Amino acid sequence: MSIDQSFADYSCELLQSAGPCVARRMFGGWGISVDGMTIAILANLGEGDTLWLKASDESRHRFEAEGCARFTYPVQGQPKSMNYYSAPAEAMESPALMLPWARLALEAALQARKPAPKKAAPKRKTTPATPPRGR
Repeated sequence: MSIDQSFADYSCELLQSAGPCVARRMFGGWGISVDGMTIAILANLGEGDTLWLKASDESRHRFEAEGCARFTYPVQGQPKSMNYYSAPAEAMESPALMLPWARLALEAALQARKPAPKKAAPKRKTTPATPPRGR
């Protein structure tokens, strides 16, 4: 099911506290980004058009405590999920109520943007050089 442009526009209004939002069509839904970072997606997974906010390992417990659903979809009969959660129902009422959730989504996007710490390269085993064969 295709998500209506008006829902994308309304979602950007709700998320305006995170910065200037841009909504772009993506995989049958929409992606909402701020400064090139995706902070939310819009998708209908059978429960109607839903605003899914980006979460981090640190913030997901807040979404879960509010009863927000995790973005889960089937792939070859197996459930797969992404670190996005449905926005709390009351937050969908106004930008002021969405403010703390928009900031959490932006923080999660910023964390995801940071490069992962580099792992030390494994030490190579050195083998002694083979002496040249005499002729």
